[in-house]
Amino acid sequence: MSGNSFGQSFRITTAGESHGPANVVIIDGVPSGLSLSVDDLLVDLNRRRPGQSHIVTQRDESDTPEILSGVFEGRTTGTSLAILIRNQDQRSRDYGDIKDLYRPGHADYSFDAKYGFRDYRGGGRSSARETTVRVAAGVVAKKLIEQAFGGRVVGYVTQVGDIKANIGNPESVTLEQVEKLPSGEPNIVRCPDSATAAKMIELIENIRKEGDSIGGAAEIVATNIPAGLGEPVFDKIKADLAKALFSLPAVLGVEYGIGFGCVTMRGSQHNDHFIPDPEHPTDGHAGITTDTNRHGGMLGGITTGRPIILRAAVKPTSSLPLEQPTVTRQGEAATIRTKGRHDPCLLPRFIPMAEAMVAIVIADHWLRWRGQQ
Repeated sequence: MSGNSFGQSFRITTAGESHGPANVVIIDGVPSGLSLSVDDLLVDLNRRRPGQSHIVTQRDESDTPEILSGVFEGRTTGTSLAILIRNQDQRSRDYGDIKDLYRPGHADYSFDAKYGFRDYRGGGRSSARETTVRVAAGVVAKKLIEQAFGGRVVGYVTQVGDIKANIGNPESVTLEQVEKLPSGEPNIVRCPDSATAAKMIELIENIRKEGDSIGGAAEIVATNIPAGLGEPVFDKIKADLAKALFSLPAVLGVEYGIGFGCVTMRGSQHNDHFIPDPEHPTDGHAGITTDTNRHGGMLGGITTGRPIILRAAVKPTSSLPLEQPTVTRQGEAATIRTKGRHDPCLLPRFIPMAEAMVAIVIADHWLRWRGQQ
């Protein structure tokens, strides 16, 4: 199986399955001297962890990382960084009855078509369990871009079903708003609009009681990103960001800036006008910015210095206890109910995954840009 590596200068390679013993990531390109500990990794891993609230899967995994190489006395050494996260609560027996049935919405059939053999326990290699180590790599990328230029990546839920949040200014949303309600209680749906968050939770609870699932949308915002990252043709940073988000399970759509809103606009309405930016001078002259950000922080595949604003559409969880029609591996008509513990809505745990992949792309392009100077 190819396609297990991502990035060039900041490059991650992952291995592992949903019901195997562990997942592991090897990260190449991490500069030496970056402070890194297990506690650093746990912050985002706990945000992604199953069982964190009653509206996510109740699979019980501690997701405690083990740093196998690349760190000495609390700092990165510049050599390859390896991080392992063990699986502890697989419950593979939940899948024994359906090993010869194709689950609707899953990669069972396409895996068999490609390989002729698959790990039927959970989603195998295509399971979201694989993203544990991506989130760990994302922590490293976040630390790198924050130290290098004050870069920050924050994601949040904007929609669940037909319930939409009123976010206001995306670049002003803080991690505190995403993770906690004004009362100080955990914001388990990760929507910074607290009134709408309560409605989202109620909808997810009702959907879960019906044995069904619901989709939604997330927004990911990267701020303090310097102008000049990315390439103008095949390695556009917008293309790499889209690939990064599409590589996550359940993502069916990605847009940036005004996105599909551009289709009804005229050029005179869509263009962002360049203006002086006296607050960020360069080489003794006033800096340059734009009065609006419909371009989402990227023009010609290269960053402009404005916040990068992305949105991802996430489908409803495919694994359902409701009876659905399907076929066997022999093509015979059948029905299926999926046992196991699954998220009624993927959005709350999707946020740290999306942040990680965006941070990895930005770290990669920054290292590439630095190498060209």
